[in-house]
This record gives sequence, C-alpha cells and structure tokens, in this order.
Amino acid sequence: MTSKIPRSENDYTREMAVERQTFVREKTGLELNHVRSYSFDPGILKGNIENFFGVAQVPIGLAGPLLINGEDAKGEFYVPLATTEGTLVASYNRGMRLIHECGGVKTTVTDDAMQRAPVFIFDDARAARDFGKWIDTNFDEIKKQAENTTSVGKLRNIEKYQMGKIMYLRFNFTTGDAAGQNMVGKATFFACRWILEQNPSVRRHALSGNIDTDKKHSQLNTLHSRGKRVTAEVVIPRDLLQKHLKLLPEQALQMRWVATMGSFMAGSNNNGLHSANGISALFIATGQDVANLAESSAALLYAELTKDNDYYYSVTIPSLIVATHGGGTGLATQRECLEMLDCCGKGKAAKFAEIVAATVVCGELSLGSAVMSGDWVSSHERLGRNR
Repeated sequence: MTSKIPRSENDYTREMAVERQTFVREKTGLELNHVRSYSFDPGILKGNIENFFGVAQVPIGLAGPLLINGEDAKGEFYVPLATTEGTLVASYNRGMRLIHECGGVKTTVTDDAMQRAPVFIFDDARAARDFGKWIDTNFDEIKKQAENTTSVGKLRNIEKYQMGKIMYLRFNFTTGDAAGQNMVGKATFFACRWILEQNPSVRRHALSGNIDTDKKHSQLNTLHSRGKRVTAEVVIPRDLLQKHLKLLPEQALQMRWVATMGSFMAGSNNNGLHSANGISALFIATGQDVANLAESSAALLYAELTKDNDYYYSVTIPSLIVATHGGGTGLATQRECLEMLDCCGKGKAAKFAEIVAATVVCGELSLGSAVMSGDWVSSHERLGRNR
C-alpha cells in the first residue's frame, strides 16, 4: 500500500516540515541537507504551497545601476536576478552601463487588464447573437455584480467573440497591485451566476472557455493585453553604441530587421532575442507566479535611425503579469528583493512593471551586440561553464 504524505490540521510548522523530510528519507534513502535549510517561519506559507518540506535555493545576482526615466519608476535601481545561467547577469549589467551613459531608459505603462473568459452555449447562433446584445445592454448591472466581490477589482469592459451557437465573453478587470487571476475568477463567477438567472436560453456554461488564455501565449493577449502593457525606449548616440557594443547604428538596425524576419518565419511570439531571461530571473527573485512567463515573454521590438543617425530602440511587453501585493510577494526573500526596488506593497505594481521592461531592454541590447560581434560563445565559455 502506498504511504500518504504526512499532513496535519496545523500543517505549516517546522515540525511538519521535518516529518515530511523524514518521509522523503524513508521513501528514497536520501538525507536532505540543503533542501531543509531555510530562514523563515513556515507559518507564512499558507495560501502559497501545500505539503511544504523545504526550499529551492536559487542564486541571485545583482545588476545595475539601471537608470530609468519612467512615470512611476524614476532614478537608479539595483536589480536582483535569480538564475542559474552563467553570463546572464553580466550581460544585463553591460546593457545597464550603456543605458546609464545614454541618460536612462524611458518607460510607460499603456494598458492594464486581467481577464476571465466565460463561455455560454445556446440552441442556435441567433440566440447567441441576441445574448451578446443583452450583455451590452446590461453591462452596468453585470459590473455591479462582479465588483460586489472585491474591494480592488474593477470591471472595465466585456469583449464578445461568437462562434456559431457559442458565445465567448472576455471580462477585463483592473486589479490594483495584485496579479488578480483569483480575484477576477471569483468576480466573474458571481457575475455569471446573475447572468444565468436572467437568461434561461443558456443551455450550457463554463467559467472559462479558454479564450482568456490563462498561462498560455495568444495573439489575442498580444493585441489586447493581459496584465500590464509596458514600453521601454531609449535613444543611443552612435558614439556610445560603438563604444559599448562595437556596432554602428546602421549595422544594428539591419540585424534588427533580420531578426524580426527570422521570428516571423518561425512563428514566434517575440521578434526579440531573450526577454524571457530577464523576466524569469526577476520573477523568481520577487515572488511572481513564474508560470505567467507564458504570457509575459511575448515582446515587440522596434528600432530606427533618428534624424541625427543615432539609434532609437524600444521594447513593448504586451502582457506582463506582475504583482507587488499578494501571492508570493510577501514571502521572506521575495519581499526583500521587492524592497530593494522599493516595489513592495500597494501602489507599486506599475513601477515594478516599468523596472521589468527597462531590464529587458538592457538584455536585448547586450545579447544582440554579442551575437553580431562574436562574443556570444566566448562569453559563455568564460562565464557560463562550471564543469
């Protein structure tokens, strides 16, 4: 008979963690020396994990100073990057040096929404169409029903996508400084309960018809956003581009279009090089839901020569899902990393989104130049080998 993992009514204690460590030893013969070492009270973990028995210690490197001229993020920041990939921190650090000499990176949050997308099935397409019209007419009451469940979430609008006799709705909420998936799920659930009471023509219904594309990339997210839509942009004088990246603006621009065409041919969600690297490293360090990298890794890069033949460069992240309150952001080490950035707690989510986007720009510029100059392989040989 298979033994059950030890559980108790008071499950978030050091004693229960030790009991599960003992269970692992009995089942595998392995003595846990590092997994069992941690510095916080397990009592803070309720709502974050089940069957807690230890920690995964991911090294955190420091990059900076990163100079940002944002609407919410202003000044110099030292950025914690949690990764096991050698050269990553050094590469982002190189990009940050260039950005600093250019006078900083300009950051702007242009949209903010979190979705839940219920689906309704009818007898025929006409009934589905009429239901869509009813949704528009009754939006104010639907909004009221949804917002009764939360003090933070606000229903902004409802998109409609009909396919035959099926009507997909996409509820768009603002969620303050929380990522908000659970918040909008609950709000949409209660709104749908009221909708069903008013519409006996609905034959079947589900809280999600998968058009919210939760923890999946989609072109719909790229166009309409999921989480924060944020842009980071910089103008790099040609002499600084040559000094730091050993490139002329004309060479950099040509490679940018070559890379964009390659991404188009491959069907990629990103015409850049590796935005997921910096985003995931920041996510791990600061307690974000790392699975949201599926949406957050999409990026739209654009470059051009200015009238002075300098190099304009921008990155737009259309679906950056971040939080500075709730989820894993209140855990011990993650909270410290957020505090390093002055991004812990309420009123900080837009600021953190700007820092993430600014960090991505630095990594894109640095890796792009390394690929063109031939430093990509040599850098990894020097800094990325531990064998």
